[in-house]
Amino acid sequence: MSEKQAQLTLDFQHKSRFSKRSFINGSSNASARTWLSRNSWPENRLWLWGPPGTGKTHLLQIWSQTHHVPFYEASEFDHAKLSEILEFDESRTPIKAIIIDHLDDLKDEVSLLHLINRAYQKKIKILMAARQPPAWGRFTLPDLTSRLKATLTTYIEEPEDKLRATLLLSLLAERQLVVPQPVTDWLWRRLPRTGEALVEAVSRLDQAALAKGVSISRPLALEVLADLLNPESQPKEEK
Repeated sequence: MSEKQAQLTLDFQHKSRFSKRSFINGSSNASARTWLSRNSWPENRLWLWGPPGTGKTHLLQIWSQTHHVPFYEASEFDHAKLSEILEFDESRTPIKAIIIDHLDDLKDEVSLLHLINRAYQKKIKILMAARQPPAWGRFTLPDLTSRLKATLTTYIEEPEDKLRATLLLSLLAERQLVVPQPVTDWLWRRLPRTGEALVEAVSRLDQAALAKGVSISRPLALEVLADLLNPESQPKEEK
């Protein structure tokens, strides 16, 4: 195996937190899971889109692990990466699919266009994800815009309440944080109803608790999450 092939193989390795076991199924991500389970997509392309924190990257990582598919960040995708893919595809183990995440951060539209054209010829699947759908006009190359608009898209919604509650507990457990149930319930009620808010809140609480050497409590949350918490969660000023 060449050095480039070995490097591409390393791209198949992913963080354990993106395992299939840790993903939380819900009605908000049901459509995406359904399309990912199918053997084929129109034009061999699928685009997941939705707000941050809704599990797009997690689903892409699961699909990558399951199908042994290379995973790329759009911000790092350029001519060199394209050449790497094409060289690997000409080897004894042709690529069956490619994943590119965070297309909102794409810098090299020309290389993506070449990849899409080559993938179409070779019947290689391309799985992509971004915060917005391609039809919203982010891309400037007419040919790339045309091809992406012909790509099947599926929307991942903000998590429903049941999923939000499970997600909060999962994020805390992932960081091995022990939080009293009353505090967890209070956070769930007071934080915005978005996956992004939960991810940000748990990250801040973890960093603050570690820096101060204290356990996670309601006073700590009021201190570090003041800009995230709903207004009614703020302590009332005494008259």
